[in-house]
Amino acid sequence: MTLTLTEVAELRLRAFLQGSAKGENQAQRGVRFSVVDGGCSGYQYSLDITNEPKPDDLLEQQGKVRVYIDKESAPLLAGVVVDYVEGLTQSGFKFVNPNATDTCGCGQSFQAGNCTPAGVPCS
Repeated sequence: MTLTLTEVAELRLRAFLQGSAKGENQAQRGVRFSVVDGGCSGYQYSLDITNEPKPDDLLEQQGKVRVYIDKESAPLLAGVVVDYVEGLTQSGFKFVNPNATDTCGCGQSFQAGNCTPAGVPCS
């Protein structure tokens, strides 16, 4: 398994999927995970609700949520655990990534060995 959702993360993603449904094709509706260049450490996580996968996406079923993983991002997402945390000042998805060699102070981006692109300061 490439990526794991905690029970709370799966529940929150399922709520997002149900809340964003507008009569569109529900059969393939899911969440697409990828890693993009950005953030102060070089890489940042991207989540998108989608009605169908891209041709080379990897598919994983996590509870009742279809998870699509960008094929090029899969090595950087291997073993990642996605949780959802709620706090007084901040709530959102938290990524625990065993591939990260360093993370940004804001927690939104990471480095992965010598394959990390140049980062930009947090704004």
